Amino acid sequence: MIPTLTWTPEGVRFIDQTRLPLEESYVLATNYEQVADVIVTMVVRGAPAIGVSAAYGVALGALRSNAKTAEDFAPEFEKVCARLAGTRPTAVNLFWAIDRMKHLFGRLRSAGASMDQIRERFLAEAHAMYNEDIAACRSMGAFGGDLLPAEGGVLTHCNAGALATCGYGTALGVIRSAVEQGKKIRVYADETRPFLQGARLTAWELMEDGIDTTVICDNMAASLMRAGRIQAVVVGADRIAANGDFANKIGTYNVAILAKEHGIPFYVAAPWSTIDTATATGDAIPIEERNPVEVTHHGGRQLTPNGVGICNPAFDVTPASYVTAIITERGVLRAPFAESLQKMASDPVPA
Repeated sequence: MIPTLTWTPEGVRFIDQTRLPLEESYVLATNYEQVADVIVTMVVRGAPAIGVSAAYGVALGALRSNAKTAEDFAPEFEKVCARLAGTRPTAVNLFWAIDRMKHLFGRLRSAGASMDQIRERFLAEAHAMYNEDIAACRSMGAFGGDLLPAEGGVLTHCNAGALATCGYGTALGVIRSAVEQGKKIRVYADETRPFLQGARLTAWELMEDGIDTTVICDNMAASLMRAGRIQAVVVGADRIAANGDFANKIGTYNVAILAKEHGIPFYVAAPWSTIDTATATGDAIPIEERNPVEVTHHGGRQLTPNGVGICNPAFDVTPASYVTAIITERGVLRAPFAESLQKMASDPVPA
């Protein structure tokens, strides 16, 4: 699998996604500040990968600390968590991972654990999240692969593949699973302006796997749908609200509207950690506004007039009414999502 992030004795080794597809290089983060910087600058991106990265960042905070006891470490721990939580506000997996580490620290502190024990348990917890993510991607891939047509075009937006997770991928995991089942899938990858995750990342990793892939500009999807070249859409998500509304890379809402207009099934693939039952609807999902330079410049070249206004939201929210099904590692959810999400949340977690 593509090594999105890997633990080493020196720290976390990330494939630098800002340099793909033409250069495969790596960045080593040896402390939590460097992990935070890697997340902000999108060296690593994708909600599941961001969550696991944050967990490793917390572990590095403990490993690099000079604190002698849990009580001494507590203020530093809060500082580490706050720094990592401030990196990407939309991806709920980030907060899920940090909260999981906070609960662990609370238990260890109450039990009188030593700093050596805390360091060991933090790292083990981060490793567990890493392995759980890969297992979840494979499970949702199996559920979702069954939903895709035996043959035809599948459109995806942004990158929800191995590069957005610890391996295999969410939306691209569904596509990979369908291909492994012998289905004849042709992928159409939206370029995904302004950061071009589809053109740079989705196309790169699918070609690495030998999967038939065609890159299209974002404004070509409607034409291809009308021509009958797209039989399904599958995308990832950064946060799914309790009613099934979800946030994903900007432009996803456009694709959902087009799919509904053309009668094409629209699937969302995401791990359970992306579901935020504390957020009632998509209206309450915070949307990250990114640097205008991502819009004004490309490849170091300025594209826009000096002084022009720039709007650069990183995500949009797609209402649940446009979603055919939500694919998770626990199973497939269908409308009404408020009910199916609540039921799945209360069901025992599959072993």
